[in-house]
Amino acid sequence: MTNLTRLYCDVAQPMDHLRYGRGRSAPATAAGRRPIVVWNITRRCNLKCLHCYQDSDSRHYPGELDWQQCQSVVDDLAQFKVPALLLSGGEPMIHPRFFELAEYAAGKGLRLTLSTNGTLIDAENARRLKDIGFSYAGISLDGMGATHDHFRGRSGAFEKAVAAFRHCKAVGQKVGLRLTLSSHNIDDLDNILDFIEREDIERVCFYHLVYSGRGAELVEVPHEKTRAAIDKILDRTARWVAEGSPREVLTVDQPVDGPYLYMRLLRENPERAERAWELLNWNGGGANSSGTGISNIDTQGNVHPDQFWHSLTLGNVKDRPFSEIWTNRDHPELTALRNRKEHLTGRCASCRWLNLCGGGFRVRALQMTGDFWAPDPSCYLRDEETALEAV
Repeated sequence: MTNLTRLYCDVAQPMDHLRYGRGRSAPATAAGRRPIVVWNITRRCNLKCLHCYQDSDSRHYPGELDWQQCQSVVDDLAQFKVPALLLSGGEPMIHPRFFELAEYAAGKGLRLTLSTNGTLIDAENARRLKDIGFSYAGISLDGMGATHDHFRGRSGAFEKAVAAFRHCKAVGQKVGLRLTLSSHNIDDLDNILDFIEREDIERVCFYHLVYSGRGAELVEVPHEKTRAAIDKILDRTARWVAEGSPREVLTVDQPVDGPYLYMRLLRENPERAERAWELLNWNGGGANSSGTGISNIDTQGNVHPDQFWHSLTLGNVKDRPFSEIWTNRDHPELTALRNRKEHLTGRCASCRWLNLCGGGFRVRALQMTGDFWAPDPSCYLRDEETALEAV
């Protein structure tokens, strides 16, 4: 994740210690931090989204973890001291023991977050999320009105998502908006930003498209449109800060957003650019993300480098604890992933921003080229911007 509010506007953010090595309890290095765990607790979903990386549907999927296995996972993650546990799906709230599992995890001291489509968050459930202690609930929105319903495969999904935001706000539950930038919604970005402002949503994550599951069928956003979208998001983030109502604004799955932001700051505010450089350099971008700072447990108990990389399985929590799988130094792909700079090829290997970007998002390169170490095809920097020279 790239925190635009922190890097572009120099406003302290909740996870600065983990993301940028600043503040109390910060790890010594980004490479040495424990991973945030994205746990797909069920594949079942009440919607059928066009870009679902799980290819979920409204049906039973055999082989999912039973209650005792879920408890064992929580016990291990708590003992391993992971910094956060993100409950995801499918639709996680459709899990028959969702609230019981969340209460159990919170009781073990885990920092809980939620990724949901929002359709099951009524007033009562919003209160339960708040009472359990979720640090935030992330609700997916993929455009305004009919655009969102089209993405989600269900008429009325937009109204239910809007109601979910409002139910959470009403009980004081921190709520975030999660949106995947795609060719279907990128032209509607102004209206989406207006919605965030109008509904006073505190946190927003803009995901770059990854080609997993049904997401493989979507069309990539042209690079120039991506650049324009990032500029628009930066402009609005700065405006919110200037107006005294800063929001936690992040982009996800494209580490090159960091160098792009830095180059813009160099033109606008060199002093702030220097501070952003220090934070980005500590973070290391993609080099310390998948397989290091982020991890995934899927519905069957398989462990992956991130939630989009189900073609690479590192082990299964039914056989041995997550902590043992994650600390295994003998897994060749995981070891290579944690030392990716020496394996990168082409444009990424020779890029001037390698220490800040870390070589892009590796699973996207694999999905789009078939080559684990190929340049990230979604990198939107121009050749003259990546050429090696003094920075």
